[in-house]
Amino acid sequence: MRFVIVTGMSGAGKTTALKMLEDMGYFCVDNLPISLIEKFAELSFTPGGEISKVALGVDIRSGQALDEIEQVLEHLTMEGRPYEILYLDAGDEVLVKRFKETRRMHPLAKDGRVDRGIAEERRRLQYLKKHAEYIIDTSKLLTRELKTELEKIFVSNQEFKNLVITILSFGFKYGIPSDSDLVFDVRFLPNPYYVDELKAKSGNDKEVQDYVMGFEVSEKFLDKLEDLLNFLIPNYILEGKNQLVISVGCTGGKHRSVTLANKLYERLKKQDSFGITIEHRDIGKDAVRKAL
Repeated sequence: MRFVIVTGMSGAGKTTALKMLEDMGYFCVDNLPISLIEKFAELSFTPGGEISKVALGVDIRSGQALDEIEQVLEHLTMEGRPYEILYLDAGDEVLVKRFKETRRMHPLAKDGRVDRGIAEERRRLQYLKKHAEYIIDTSKLLTRELKTELEKIFVSNQEFKNLVITILSFGFKYGIPSDSDLVFDVRFLPNPYYVDELKAKSGNDKEVQDYVMGFEVSEKFLDKLEDLLNFLIPNYILEGKNQLVISVGCTGGKHRSVTLANKLYERLKKQDSFGITIEHRDIGKDAVRKAL
């Protein structure tokens, strides 16, 4: 029997996750009263039953009864009924935006202030997040990417990596990404923009990469950056961080930052203690502006 409790922040994708788990063969129940969870678990763990995979949605809609969840989960452990907690999360700005776009009211925003409702919800869900086996930050995830992550965990039984690192290249003239955790400025490196045959190319092209990395200072910087991150990342993991955005910027976000972001991604992806993605935010903006 696999008994999964699906919880997390309102607007982070719990309903979507439950629907996906249902498609994966899980028997799903959403918003069951806290007082009935133990009875539901007892029935689910009955030997010889037809149900072998259960997903139970638990969230802030339970009201004050949510305070009883700690005791309920302790009882499940004492009774030998193992469970897993999947916690869906997202950044405050992302959650506020989602609520405004859908014109939904946050369940705890009695005065209409979504941000206050989110803060209170985070406080009340602290216990569940602290004890979650899987924390998925959906701030940057597409629906299909969330499905892929759930399939890895609950179908393929692959080892889950709670920390997901995003390597993000950008151009300073378009602004520093607001969700950056670490920002590195590579404008001190020689600029391919002033080389006629490289100007129209990007850091995804070998010619630009060879030019940028052909300077000793570039390799030395990359070595020192990798060394710093090898120190920081394990400590972020110990601290329980689940989303880390490492932003690398140059003037336009097309040549140097893209090159260094690609090289850093190649080095870090060899490690298996975290997931990693790469994104080039501003790589095509110069071309778009010229066309306009």
